Amino acid sequence: MMITDTKSRVVTDRKIRFGRPTIRGTRITVEDVLRLASRGLSTAEILQEYPHLTEADVMAAHEFAADHLRDAFTSHPEAAE
Repeated sequence: MMITDTKSRVVTDRKIRFGRPTIRGTRITVEDVLRLASRGLSTAEILQEYPHLTEADVMAAHEFAADHLRDAFTSHPEAAE
């Protein structure tokens, strides 16, 4: 299992993609990566679509999304009902 440093790979900047979380040094959003994964693309296929990304970048996008969901439900437990 690969351990990634999500904070160094996923950034937000109001000047890039309207402040959406992006992979550092790119204009590729976490959402872009997750949408491809949700359509069944493997990490290797995502890397073919976005050759500037690394496997660690793709994993960081997944980790970022998971952390975001965890935090949303931790701060609003009623949302889990």
